[in-house]
Amino acid sequence: MLRCCRAAAAIAAGCAPGSPRGCRGLAMAKSKFEYVRDFEADDTVLPNCWIVVRLDGRNFHRFSEQHEFKKPNDDRALQLMTKCAQTVMQELEDIAIAYGQSDEYSFVFKKKSRWFKRRASKFMTHVVSQFSSSYVFYWKDYFKDQQLLYPPGFDGRIVLYPSNQNLKDYLSWRQADCHINNLYNTVFWMLVQRSGLTPVQAQERLRGTLAGDKNEILFSEFNINYNNEPLMYRKGTVLIWQKVNEVITKKIKLPKEEEKEVEVTRTKTKVVPLHCDIIGDQFWEEYPEILAEDR
Repeated sequence: MLRCCRAAAAIAAGCAPGSPRGCRGLAMAKSKFEYVRDFEADDTVLPNCWIVVRLDGRNFHRFSEQHEFKKPNDDRALQLMTKCAQTVMQELEDIAIAYGQSDEYSFVFKKKSRWFKRRASKFMTHVVSQFSSSYVFYWKDYFKDQQLLYPPGFDGRIVLYPSNQNLKDYLSWRQADCHINNLYNTVFWMLVQRSGLTPVQAQERLRGTLAGDKNEILFSEFNINYNNEPLMYRKGTVLIWQKVNEVITKKIKLPKEEEKEVEVTRTKTKVVPLHCDIIGDQFWEEYPEILAEDR
């Protein structure tokens, strides 16, 4: 019924059925109510800047407790976050790189992106909504024995970085934050889980300690070398576009022969997760296309 009404309105406005959506906009422009669009704020972001959309889990401390996340790191939760981020990148292909740790992910849109006319609200709402819906959709694939008790929430923000160095420093800041938080949490939960301290006692024990002190506690009391902890915990996850060879099975039929299956190798560009250092120069030298000006 709604579709029929729209079609009738389009014809009344002089548009043929199946005309571009812009024609429907023309019909709306003749309405006396169109003036309300003047109240919309212009949120076009500055040109020639990297556009970073960072999202964070809302009240994820409570969410992780109620869904019994493993401490200090839950592989299921981290892998689910990465799956959601990959989905966002596949849907919004103007994203050059993404970085995630804990309950946050940062998505970097190309400097020259003209996506949705560079409107900040479009960038943020598309990223956050796609990520949130993916989290619920893929939950059962990672938490097979844990029911989702209530839908999670994520907030987002947008920051612009005019230079490549600004962007690299931002990503370095997030990775440094990953290291600081993970080292603290690793020691904290060892004190609670294996030494029997209460959370308050563990906090007091770690008050004023430096990185070296925390490493010493891990090694001397729990025989844990922090440098041997999984890279995903210590470095976070970097998502980039890479060409990957995929082998698929295809059915073919030649003249005077029966149909048969053959393996075919195809090259596809996919979103690939890496767990590596992005503070030093090696990563950027290995993947110079990320910061290429002609992207």
